[in-house]
Amino acid sequence: MIHQDWLNRETIKTVTCKHTNAEKYMVNRVLTAGNTYEVKNETEEFYFVIDNNGKVSGFYKDYFEEK
Repeated sequence: MIHQDWLNRETIKTVTCKHTNAEKYMVNRVLTAGNTYEVKNETEEFYFVIDNNGKVSGFYKDYFEEK
């Protein structure tokens, strides 16, 4: 159950949010374009980052660019 200790896990890398233009969901409430976020887990399609609310959330990789 990896999701139970994501906040305390080591950061894998950092990514920068390049946009919050979502087709389906309102991501502009929890992400800010231009901000840098810590990646706690990664899959082929998603980054799991600590968002603006201080929680770990999963977002499509196309919202971010790697540093």
